[in-house]
Amino acid sequence: MSDSTFAYDEQLPRVPLPTLEESCTRFLHWCAPLLSGDQYAATAATVEDLLRPDSPARTLHADLQRYDAEPGVGSWLDEFWPSRYLGRRDRIALNANFFFLFRDDTVLAGSTTADQAERAAALTAAAVNYKLRLDREEIPPATQRGQRLNMAQNKFLFSETRIPGAPQDTVRVPYSPEWPGHSEARHIIVFYRGNMFRMDVVGPSGIPYTPEDLAAGLRGVMKAGARRAATNASPGHLTSLARAEWAPVYAALRPLNAEAFDTIETALFCINLEDFAPRNELHACDQLLHGDSGNRWFDKSVSFIVFSDGQAGINVEHCGLDGTTILSFVDTLLEQSVADHAAQAGAQPQGLPATEPVEFTLGPESRTEIASAAASFAQYAAENATTTVSFDFGTGHIKKLGVSPDAFAQLSYQLAHQRSKGLIGATYESIATRQFRNGRTEAMRVVTPEILDFVAAMEDPEIDRDRKLVALRTAAEAHVRRAQECQRGDAPEQHLWELEWIQRRRGDKLGATAPMAFYASPGWIIARDDYLSTSSAPSVNIRFFGFGSTSPKCIGIAYVLLPDRWNLYLATPKSVAGEMHKFAEHLRAAVAELADLLTV
Repeated sequence: MSDSTFAYDEQLPRVPLPTLEESCTRFLHWCAPLLSGDQYAATAATVEDLLRPDSPARTLHADLQRYDAEPGVGSWLDEFWPSRYLGRRDRIALNANFFFLFRDDTVLAGSTTADQAERAAALTAAAVNYKLRLDREEIPPATQRGQRLNMAQNKFLFSETRIPGAPQDTVRVPYSPEWPGHSEARHIIVFYRGNMFRMDVVGPSGIPYTPEDLAAGLRGVMKAGARRAATNASPGHLTSLARAEWAPVYAALRPLNAEAFDTIETALFCINLEDFAPRNELHACDQLLHGDSGNRWFDKSVSFIVFSDGQAGINVEHCGLDGTTILSFVDTLLEQSVADHAAQAGAQPQGLPATEPVEFTLGPESRTEIASAAASFAQYAAENATTTVSFDFGTGHIKKLGVSPDAFAQLSYQLAHQRSKGLIGATYESIATRQFRNGRTEAMRVVTPEILDFVAAMEDPEIDRDRKLVALRTAAEAHVRRAQECQRGDAPEQHLWELEWIQRRRGDKLGATAPMAFYASPGWIIARDDYLSTSSAPSVNIRFFGFGSTSPKCIGIAYVLLPDRWNLYLATPKSVAGEMHKFAEHLRAAVAELADLLTV
């Protein structure tokens, strides 16, 4: 078989569909460490009810089995992901989109000056090269530890746009029944000072523009957009609204602005040029996470953000893309010089690329809505507290200590959380499952009985060093086993959650509308009410990775754990910022303590 991009996708094993009994048994085991005796007993009773022969869950699971066996269905999760991501009704800006801050010393960056237009042109040229290679299916299939990974998400990198709707959003995307094959679009959207421009990146004959031509085009955009747009004239602000609010506004705006929306929605990606240099790395991260919403289109799958000093990063809409896909994409862009990208793409000098403003027809009501959205999101972003934590060692040192680096990180987080908040709370970790057909991620619940024992041992002055070390290693081994379960697809949460979604989608047709007490049980609620939401992005080309907090009490922990460094971006609501900063202090101490304990 050839090594074309999607050649192996249909050959990959399917995500295993657990039995109802398997998921219920696992879930009880997973939630037990977070529950009191009474809470566990109440949850166990609802599980028993869920498993009775005439339970609606039996009908819903049978329907899921039917769906999984349908021709053309790649995974029993194929309906779950749209429900999870497109079904949310709150904001995706800050709440769901994620970012990466690139290093400044990558091969791509090093092949340019620090000039903003030149850096942005280099990223554009590299992305266009990737896109053309993807069209020809020349991007090699990704592998991990010898396993081939699913490449379907790569189809969502270019020209994908989330469309607000009710009761659920939709996606405008190539490789779909509505838009067969790859995108034929030749333009991108460039933002500067709240002004929007269409710019061609591929010439009329299908040949890409050179980086020099692109840089000239971007300088032209900055000149044309030198005057900052009035707040109420920048429709990008609307993409920061809660989806339930954005949907009717979009529906009202589209008839008069079909051409403008089509230009944005079919564009390959966005280049967002900022007119300032970040004060520091934390400021850069915050701007990549939210920034000026008038200078963003948060519904676009890929937005490259370039600051005036040439620093750059990416903001990603999450519905079709996970971190592992974006990391592979970014690594390919950043690990080759701009000249090599241009040569590989066959770029030729063609003069200044065609550019034109993207103009909207906006009445007084629309302008009021835009201004209101801008003010609301600015306030929302101001209520988001963030900080960074960095360590000058990484997986190389941790492996020498004889434990799994990810286990070391997660045990550090739990100990720091206990010391900063006085409790162990529900903790989510994203586990990639792209070794399966249509695989995305699995929800790992980090807190195990062994972690409780470890934290208790660390906090007990009567327990000696040797016993603490045993507790640490035991907890680390349990963490690895739990992660391996998730990697095999042996995890309960998404299965049980999908049954709940099926009841909402078609429970009436299935005759399965009776309430299921399990979904109001202490276990289901407490085990999923995150105090910590964690995810890792291992790439040598990334300085920081980040996302917003997921609940009023949650600390989002996005971490880059590499052989020689470990950088974290923490986010939480401002109302509990003090607890986040205490967590950061205790994390520094916990990491040093665990490293010392493991040092023989």
